[in-house]
Amino acid sequence: MALTDETGERTAEERLEAFEQVVCQANIDPHAEIRKVQDNAEAIFTWDYKKGRREKLDKLYEKAKTSQWNGSTDLDWSSDVDVEKVANEINDNDYRGMYVSMLMEAEGSPINHWGEKEWNEYTIESFAWRLSQFMHGEQGALLCTAKIVETVPWIDAKYYAATQVVDEARHVEVFARYLDEKVPSRYPINHHLQELLDDIISDSRWDMTYLGMQIMVEGLALAAFGSMHRLTSEPLLKNLLRYVMSDEARHVAFGVISLQEYYQELTSAEIRDRQEFAHDAAERMQGRFLQQEVWDRLGVDVYAMSKVFLQQDPAENIFQQMLFSKIVPNCKKLGLLDAGDGYLRNAFTDMGVIQYENFVSTDEEYTDLDEVEKDRSLS
Repeated sequence: MALTDETGERTAEERLEAFEQVVCQANIDPHAEIRKVQDNAEAIFTWDYKKGRREKLDKLYEKAKTSQWNGSTDLDWSSDVDVEKVANEINDNDYRGMYVSMLMEAEGSPINHWGEKEWNEYTIESFAWRLSQFMHGEQGALLCTAKIVETVPWIDAKYYAATQVVDEARHVEVFARYLDEKVPSRYPINHHLQELLDDIISDSRWDMTYLGMQIMVEGLALAAFGSMHRLTSEPLLKNLLRYVMSDEARHVAFGVISLQEYYQELTSAEIRDRQEFAHDAAERMQGRFLQQEVWDRLGVDVYAMSKVFLQQDPAENIFQQMLFSKIVPNCKKLGLLDAGDGYLRNAFTDMGVIQYENFVSTDEEYTDLDEVEKDRSLS
């Protein structure tokens, strides 16, 4: 379900109110331990076992085999973590702090009375929320990559995707352990992230799994990990993030390499469908930036907060813009920005993120982010 109402049957005010109602939604079942999503895809066997037919995928597979790390032994879990210090460090050095200050000062803001006590509590809860969403997103990637192994028709892609399944399991493990051992609280999956993952998993087309997960979700995650890695000085978290980033760069490159070939075979109508899917995914990811579950836990009216959130100019939220710094150039590399009438270019322009189109695409930079190889070269 798209965040916007395109029926044209409502007034502008009614459409805005409907949009606000969608944005304000938090996870409605935070205590559930199981969620079932119908997977409509076909399992594809291939009897063409010739390795290396797709040279770039084969190179990626060989790189993945030598870049594995062990979250239990390569990270120092004995270190003490001052969560309040880490959370404030990230927030104080982050554009997010500036943006939330704007939310506090906005007309009608339900947090305009906040003082230092409330602000400190928000900072810690926001940090826990962000790490929790990292963890949930990695489980989404785990399931989606297992689906790619099952559905992609190329043996070289199946080989590589199998290594990513191992990577994603490791990522879920280390984020869950960090939350369990170092952070006093965790959060359920964000409503908008869950809906996006549901759509990716339930779509029957294998390339949509690539587009939704490898390009959109993983692309945003790679930028988010990079931001937190740059800002934190906490040794365990910094090392955890740099190892995860080295894997994520390969994962996004996997999507770019695979889809760049496949999209050459699609019709203009099929490409337009992918453009709209990418736009919808981007809007969903923007929608979760509100951190609905945090406000709900802190007793703040989420609907009132969403109204304030939507009054802000996206161009003023530099942090939010930067999270699209991997997505936009990768979509351009795939030919999605300007295909047809330039639908996705226009959409990204309206979202205030088109300025990243000439950043390097991830298939050209993933080797530079291989932390395991760097560590071995120093030992």
